[in-house]
Amino acid sequence: MKATGDQQLVKRINRSVLLRLLRAQPGLSRARLAQQSGLTKSTVSALVRELLDEHWLSEPSAPVVSDGIGRPSTPLVLDVDTRLLLGLEIGVRQLRLVTVALDGTLLSSLERPLASTDARVVCAQAVQLMHQSWQTAQQQGRWLSGIGVCLPGAVDARSGLVRFAPNLGWRDLGFLSMLTRALAAAAVPDVALHLHNDADAAALGEYEFGTDGRTDPLIFVNCDVAVGAGIVLHDRLFTGAHGMAGEVGHSVLQLDGAVCSCGRRGCAETLIGARALSGVHGIERGAQALGLLIQNLDAMFNPTTVVVGGSSCSTHPTLLERAALVVRGYAQAAGVPPPTIRAARYGVNAAAVGAAAVAWHRYLRPTHLQTAPTPDATYADANGTPTISAELAGTGTPLEVEGST
Repeated sequence: MKATGDQQLVKRINRSVLLRLLRAQPGLSRARLAQQSGLTKSTVSALVRELLDEHWLSEPSAPVVSDGIGRPSTPLVLDVDTRLLLGLEIGVRQLRLVTVALDGTLLSSLERPLASTDARVVCAQAVQLMHQSWQTAQQQGRWLSGIGVCLPGAVDARSGLVRFAPNLGWRDLGFLSMLTRALAAAAVPDVALHLHNDADAAALGEYEFGTDGRTDPLIFVNCDVAVGAGIVLHDRLFTGAHGMAGEVGHSVLQLDGAVCSCGRRGCAETLIGARALSGVHGIERGAQALGLLIQNLDAMFNPTTVVVGGSSCSTHPTLLERAALVVRGYAQAAGVPPPTIRAARYGVNAAAVGAAAVAWHRYLRPTHLQTAPTPDATYADANGTPTISAELAGTGTPLEVEGST
């Protein structure tokens, strides 16, 4: 190994392996971490010391316990009392900002009306809210670990380009760069900043912070003024070639229907979006359309779970219940089991919490956005078997090279 950069990547991967193990099994000792990760005890010891010093981990004040491996040892857990994540949802009508602990605990939330859909005004308003929230957290002795921002539109997560957000009037806008510069000017800590579609973010929030075990594939359907879907497949967001996968709000459900914000007729948004859900007839028609949309998603992706959230669901509590009946009817007719359908765990904050989850998800998978491994970046695992980092990092497989601890 000649490149220090490669060693730092290996180190990040190994750190993420330990964090993911402790997220799944709080209370593991250093010896257990070495056993389950395949890393050497010396590597684990060095990494744990760093993670403790940086407040990613903590040692509870509980008595020293014996785990059956050598001398008694101290359990380790994520430091949910110090580290936090910021998540911001840019809606068509409002901004929602949340602070979230590493275990998904919602620490604070606030909502403000959107002052304007002009991107510069939105950016300034968003940064002002984030700066205020960070100052409050800092006074509480908190450390900022990452920031996630989401909005209703097609976003290229690699470039931070908003390709198409019809309800905001944005197209091919470098919004991530705008945010980065504005946050730096506001003296918000220089941490990883991520921009995603709101439904994609909400899907990751349900996936990363779920309490009922891993559900993969998982689809989140966001029903607000805009309608979209986020898809988690094989531990990753499925975003398509240009970040436009999941734009189900602009899939046509009704031939020659009402004109949509995108210019098409009969889009799902014209039937399920918040503007369409007025009166008993509008809600009934919306429930039928939502059920049809979920049935189509089930036919295409066969998910284990479909989560539905957004302001439409909170405003009209019967919408999801009626849509689920429609899905069950289609499933019975085909003789197949329907997917599990449930409401969003975080209610109207689902997308904002999901934005925070994006930052956590990316930190735990250091090479997910890496398009290809460096040509000479071939490493050896704990058993000496050659490996390529980009393949293994997504699965949490540890890597070790000399000096990489």
